[in-house]
Amino acid sequence: MTIQTPLGRTSLNRRGFLVSSAAVAGGFSLGFSVPFESAQAAEVKEINAWVVIHPDDKVVIRIARSEMGQGTLTGLAQLVAEELNCDWNKVTWEYPTPGENLRRGRVWKNYSTGGSRGIRESHQYVREGGALAREMLIAAAAADWKVPAGECTAANSVITHSSGKKTTYGAVAAAAAQLEPPKEVKLKDPKDWTIAGKPLKRLDTLDKVTGKQIYGIDFTMPGMLVATVRACPVIGGKLKSFDAAQVEKMPGVKKVVAIDGNAVAVVADTYWNAKTALAALKAEWDSGKLAEVQQAHITAMLKEGLDASEAFVGNKAGDAKAAIDGAAKKVTATYAFPYQHHVTMEPMNATARYTDDKCEVWCGTQNGEAALAAASEACGLPIAKCDVYKLLLGGGFGRRGRADYVRQAVLVAKEMPGTPVKLIWSREEDMTHGTYHPTTMCKLTGGLDAQGNLVGLHVRISGQSILASLLPQNLVNGMDPATFQGLMPTGVEAAFGYNVPNLLIDHAMRNPHITAGFWRGVNVNQNAVYMECFMDELAEAAGQDPLAFRLKLLKPKWAAVLQAVADKAGYGKPLPDGHFHGLSQVMGYGSYVAGVAEVSVSPDGVLKVHKITAATNPGHVVNPAQIERQVAGSFVYGLSAALYGEITVKDGAVEQTNFDSYNVMRIDEMPEVETVLVPTLDFWGGVGEPTIAVAAPSVLNALAKATGKRVRELPLMHHELKKGA
Repeated sequence: MTIQTPLGRTSLNRRGFLVSSAAVAGGFSLGFSVPFESAQAAEVKEINAWVVIHPDDKVVIRIARSEMGQGTLTGLAQLVAEELNCDWNKVTWEYPTPGENLRRGRVWKNYSTGGSRGIRESHQYVREGGALAREMLIAAAAADWKVPAGECTAANSVITHSSGKKTTYGAVAAAAAQLEPPKEVKLKDPKDWTIAGKPLKRLDTLDKVTGKQIYGIDFTMPGMLVATVRACPVIGGKLKSFDAAQVEKMPGVKKVVAIDGNAVAVVADTYWNAKTALAALKAEWDSGKLAEVQQAHITAMLKEGLDASEAFVGNKAGDAKAAIDGAAKKVTATYAFPYQHHVTMEPMNATARYTDDKCEVWCGTQNGEAALAAASEACGLPIAKCDVYKLLLGGGFGRRGRADYVRQAVLVAKEMPGTPVKLIWSREEDMTHGTYHPTTMCKLTGGLDAQGNLVGLHVRISGQSILASLLPQNLVNGMDPATFQGLMPTGVEAAFGYNVPNLLIDHAMRNPHITAGFWRGVNVNQNAVYMECFMDELAEAAGQDPLAFRLKLLKPKWAAVLQAVADKAGYGKPLPDGHFHGLSQVMGYGSYVAGVAEVSVSPDGVLKVHKITAATNPGHVVNPAQIERQVAGSFVYGLSAALYGEITVKDGAVEQTNFDSYNVMRIDEMPEVETVLVPTLDFWGGVGEPTIAVAAPSVLNALAKATGKRVRELPLMHHELKKGA
């Protein structure tokens, strides 16, 4: 296959594309969906890949990143519209397909939506797209008026000449579309923003609240059938046999098919008929030795790694072991973090239609290119004959970055050529065949001198590697660098914020058979629990206030955000009787975040989180209202994990099957959330994930003050929380 690129023609074979798309994935109307519906009419003009303008001045902004509730769609549109100088009230949006992206030389660049990268990694080129379109529109108007373009200005979708003459974007769009774009363009200073940086309403809200919004699970098209699937209960096991004759004559059943050697699917006229038949279908599985694995075996594997002689070193300074051995006081603690599931409200699903000449998929995905690669690999057609039409996601949180459900949908559809088939996972299938937040343990040892200064610190992580599970080609000499998120020695992504003269942070990799995956916040979550709870333990051992102890050690940007949240929360000031504050901080996804939790524990041991105050420095703020909502939403997610989140293994299989056995926070448990934005305008950081990491450690540190004891193993539902218990 050959793809036209701005620099010429580049040869890209199918295998090469599949591999590159998989690497990127590591790292998001009723009826038939047509790409670029807005530009089908002749009078509607594409100014460039990012901007389409209608004669009535409606502006369509194309967004490559996926919208899953985090607001990326609106934020990116704001950045384009800001540089375009258009009327925001006339802005709408559409997704270009990953197939179209390839045909146009990847003009929209990265399709992956994860790691809070949607805005921070694409702000430059989307702003340039808006600015170039603006200059082309101005140039078209100037040419029509036969005046220098420098004498014209644009604002609110209107171009004005210094003489007072005016025209609209819609009136000159056709002429502008014929022009060569400028070689370079100057972007606005953020202090001059009028659309970006403002708390504008989201573009997707109205359709959601009116029920008009179509998610993957809602999608339909003429002649569509519905399938559901059951894979081997033990991840890694195989399908041994099944008796299709048992269910082939049941109501609505069209076909029973085996897929990928480990699963069986039933295709029917409705989901209910497919699900009913699948439940009645008897299947035999071959799980081998994996069926003998119990949760206790996994726990023992991780415990062994805590004192193993060999480990990958992620951060090292001085001689930590010698400093600790010579310290006046030695402090040691061991923490544990369980497997956790994404529990998206919308289970995995995708609609696929296969013919000998074309394969199409309609789905919610965090990575359109990975979904496209999966479709091509599953159907056997070249990339050029496949495409994926993205729909909004009913939750992603990292789970929809993997395209296993897309692959399954295509394999089923291939058994029924020409017929669109929507594959829907049941909640039970979704719960038991996820890619789970990795389980780890951590042993921390610190040495304090006679004055209470931290002179040495050893952090030993034992547990699973996500890259080993999903992207082994990204391991670095066997090491998973992502394991050290928030603990890295340097970098703009997730660096360690403390100045410790003698430091050793290492990882004993231990990989059970359960598939680990990218779960919102990923490794920053457990690393913040380990580090920030232990910092409180060190402060207590040193006889110092936890805030003062941290501020002596923290680098400037980390210290600034922690001080900001402490000031806002009134840390150190009197609280109502029985209320206690706990704090924590971390750098994640390019941003600096900190939190203060206010909690109480009733005499009968009931925990109440009254309020969490969060401070974040993401560098630039594109939509402050969205950031506030993202912070609040991240605490729902982070607190649910801290209170209830736990996936366990029995006989090799995941035990939890639905929300009765995997609980999440209810609305009456949600604390008040206050957000403090402290942008420094000197970098671009992420927003969707970083603050999750300070939810659990802030609560745990407050809980220790409230009860006088330390909880070092999550979730909290397993612990007696009465004071002194």
